Amino acid sequence: MESIIQNRDLYRIPWTLPDNAISWLEPTAQCNLACDGCYRENDKDSHKSLEEVKHELDIFEKYRNTDCISIAGGDPLLYPHIIELVAEIKKRGLKPIINTNGKALTKEFLSDLKKAGVFGFTFHVDSKQGRGAEWKGKSEIELNELRLQYAQMLADEGGISCSFNSTVYEDTLQYVPDLVEWAHKHIDIVHTMVFIAFRHIVPNLPMDFYAAGEKVDWHEIHYHSEATRRVDIMSTDVLARVKERFPDFTPCGYLNGTENADSYKWLFTERVGTKNKIYGYLGPKFMELSMMFNHLLTGKYLSYAAPKLSRKGRATLLLLWPFDKKIREAFKEMMKNPFRIFKRSHLQTILFIQPVDFMEDGRQSMCDGCPDITVWNDKLVWSCRLEEPKRYGSFLHTFPRNN
Repeated sequence: MESIIQNRDLYRIPWTLPDNAISWLEPTAQCNLACDGCYRENDKDSHKSLEEVKHELDIFEKYRNTDCISIAGGDPLLYPHIIELVAEIKKRGLKPIINTNGKALTKEFLSDLKKAGVFGFTFHVDSKQGRGAEWKGKSEIELNELRLQYAQMLADEGGISCSFNSTVYEDTLQYVPDLVEWAHKHIDIVHTMVFIAFRHIVPNLPMDFYAAGEKVDWHEIHYHSEATRRVDIMSTDVLARVKERFPDFTPCGYLNGTENADSYKWLFTERVGTKNKIYGYLGPKFMELSMMFNHLLTGKYLSYAAPKLSRKGRATLLLLWPFDKKIREAFKEMMKNPFRIFKRSHLQTILFIQPVDFMEDGRQSMCDGCPDITVWNDKLVWSCRLEEPKRYGSFLHTFPRNN
């Protein structure tokens, strides 16, 4: 993959454990779907009290300088105090972002959430979620109809950031370019697309698992599968597939792995254009300026941008072209037709995420400066592996299997 991307061509996002743009809050583990690959055990009796959740927010504010709170689960729309929780997060000067499958969202519910101060939504939509009969058997491309319903609902309400994420499996990797193209066609109302590589514990993973020195039967670990499946899809694999369709597609920023510094755990691409044409892809200097200026101005690194900022694509090209080579290229493309300067342009983020990787010696490489850190027993822990300390009292350690 060295021919596709190089560290030196990207901006390493400066997020760290104590100073990070995003934090992950789980008020409930209850969900109304059963997604393939979900790392959380569905628990109908898991609603935390509002006081418990406020205490977890206190822990974040004590140990972590953050810009937004991703409210997740489970599905947070099932949490009975979600309106009050959104208002509480907003009151603390943080951005409430709801991570949901969207099934429980109605126009009335959305209006109430907006009044409470919700900043944005990230909808998880993919073909392996076990949705109802209307969407059963639908492909990733066919599910764009559902994605558009959610995006239009937010656009009609106005002033709410709209993002989508989708788990990428071996058999759905082929559809990622189609979703990237769909996002372009709706760049005015879809602000971010996230693609997350599938990870699970499977029979073909040559590792043994231990907790506090005691061996753990991998069949008992929540996120496991009895079938042999591919669990090593990299962000660069997704990038390569997209570049086959869109050769100019160029990332600008990344987070590396804790054990593998040259991996791309979070791989960011920023593009600018209209629904009819992408003018270009913004470079690492744009990402650096965005992070540094926001930190200087607010004391926090930037996470989700407000929709009104996403509509500033034209201003970005006009004002920042001296600082970023890729912006200059996009500016030149826009000016090939001078009348384009009078047409509104939009910014859009495409993000590839590569979860835990198992090294040959058994080490587990996590996202360095993990943005999805959550709270457990008053400590900051990885949300994607929370079932481990909940069940075993600690995170699991892995060692190469002795056959």
